[in-house]
Amino acid sequence: MSANIEPMGNRKKKRSTSYKKNKKYHKKEGPVKAKKYLGQHFLKDESIAQQIAETLSFDGFRNVIEIGPGTGVLTKYLLQNEIFLVAMDLDSESVAYLNQNFPLEHPEILGNNSTFKVIEADFLKFDLSTLFGTEPFAITGNFPYNISTQIVFKMLEWRHQIPEFSGMFQKEVAERICAKEGNKTYGILSVLTQAYYNAEYLFTVAPEVFDPPPKVHSGVLRLTRKEGFELDCDEKLFIRVVKTAFNQRRKTLRNSLKSFDLSNILKEDAIFDQRPEQLAVADFITLVKKIANDTV
Repeated sequence: MSANIEPMGNRKKKRSTSYKKNKKYHKKEGPVKAKKYLGQHFLKDESIAQQIAETLSFDGFRNVIEIGPGTGVLTKYLLQNEIFLVAMDLDSESVAYLNQNFPLEHPEILGNNSTFKVIEADFLKFDLSTLFGTEPFAITGNFPYNISTQIVFKMLEWRHQIPEFSGMFQKEVAERICAKEGNKTYGILSVLTQAYYNAEYLFTVAPEVFDPPPKVHSGVLRLTRKEGFELDCDEKLFIRVVKTAFNQRRKTLRNSLKSFDLSNILKEDAIFDQRPEQLAVADFITLVKKIANDTV
């Protein structure tokens, strides 16, 4: 379903700061039934949906993927901007609703300079190159809890085209992504994400604003790609070192990185006295460069 398809050049954005609540479709028995096996919890709070939409700057890009749009509560706020929005959902019922009912209920939004397309697909398996070619795009959404970390890892694979990423996660996952060194939740996901993006934990969301309410709180975050996001080291080795180190996070690096067959001289370096959670991203880059230059 498209509306006013126009060239994707730079155009003036048009944003609205308010939207009239449509209580008919966000009460408990809405147009689409949440499915447990898909990890669906539909957001009902309009103000939170608007806040999530406003986490994206739309600066230098107009292509956006919304993952898990459900009944479109976030979708309609995103479409108040002059963007090309692809709403991707694995739920055929949600896709049918967004294609058939949503345009009829919100003609004033689809009548502006936005473009709207709904795709029934599994984001984790979908070839993103078929959507926007080589153009930049952002990702946002109220992410299904059961695949949220996998969404982040796939996003990192496409980091060269994704300047911004935002959305709703289970609170502890959002905190883990944004955690800094020295924190107990700091781990693989924290380091790999923050190697390329500045991570901000924005706000916490209570279970009561969802249908059905989850058993835990949710958290909204924003990732903004760093200016120089290419690492000053072997990136494949960087990923191997980070994953290997945190797989035995309570051990010092001297013990957790034994599989790299390091020289005795290198293992005497003070950095190997530390545990992985003590190292910032910059420290991991330094560590990787030392390992790469090591001679047994």
